[in-house]
Amino acid sequence: MAVTYLDFELPLAALDTRIETLRRTRDRSAADSRELRRLEAERRKLEGTLYEALSAWQRVELARHVDRPQTLDYVQRLCTDFFELHGDRAFGDDPAIVGGIGTYRRQPVMVIGHQRGHSTQERLRRNFGMASPEGYRKALRLFHMAERLGMPILTFIDTQGAYTGVGAEQRGQAEAIAHTLRAMALLRVPIVSVVIGEGGSGGALGIAVGDAVLMQEYAIYSVIPPEGCAAILWRDAKKKAEASAALKLTAPDLLQAGIIDQIIPEPIGGAHTNPEAAAAFVVGVLDTVLAEISALDSETRLNRRYAKFRNMGRLGIDFIDEGG
Repeated sequence: MAVTYLDFELPLAALDTRIETLRRTRDRSAADSRELRRLEAERRKLEGTLYEALSAWQRVELARHVDRPQTLDYVQRLCTDFFELHGDRAFGDDPAIVGGIGTYRRQPVMVIGHQRGHSTQERLRRNFGMASPEGYRKALRLFHMAERLGMPILTFIDTQGAYTGVGAEQRGQAEAIAHTLRAMALLRVPIVSVVIGEGGSGGALGIAVGDAVLMQEYAIYSVIPPEGCAAILWRDAKKKAEASAALKLTAPDLLQAGIIDQIIPEPIGGAHTNPEAAAAFVVGVLDTVLAEISALDSETRLNRRYAKFRNMGRLGIDFIDEGG
């Protein structure tokens, strides 16, 4: 499988080429073996250095990596079985949002998440994970089904934002998202939301009102993509790196601000380098968080969920108060 390197990873690409050449050498000499061990050690050191000092924009690139695991990849690894459900019962089925019933740790759960697609064909079919109103109405239908059946809900967020096409607006995009926000605020079953890639704007928030909001180490979560922010603030989309830093969209920034509750570690290099290990990290955190939330009575859960998202608004108010 071909490896896709980001710009800041190109020094690793040169080392990987030399390492792979030596590994494929059939009659490797003792000197070749020593050189191979030296190069592997050099690569581990360089990789550690690169990923200890990632900029905000480099994290954006990792969050958008074409090989990054998506909702269905995690479902395959987290659930022993999964039955996908389709359609909003009003207009159609939106493949940008997938959802269905699965078994997690011998417990039935409702899983809903964005799916960008892996191949070019699939990305086009799923509109790169940018959902239309019918996607959010499908999610709403599944939320209510989970409520009736008493199932915990797991949501996986990975979208640049909701689709902004004319058709989506005509079919009530804003209204559809508003209904999912209201429903999630009132559902009495446990909800855990995990940002696994790019969490963009209302399209992400539309399925992210959870009792706990978790975020993978190299994921991002923001009210607007860096390019859009740069175009508005500097009239120059090329200032995306500056915008990324200003938006405070990284997991450490958002944990400090109280927007998310916990960071899920990733393998060095990102979840795409080892999807199995990435899924194991998700399970390790999810087990604890889901058990803690499920142990609460529904009234306590609702009150805490309301207070959690209500308090997020204080960030803007405090900013105005401090800035005058």
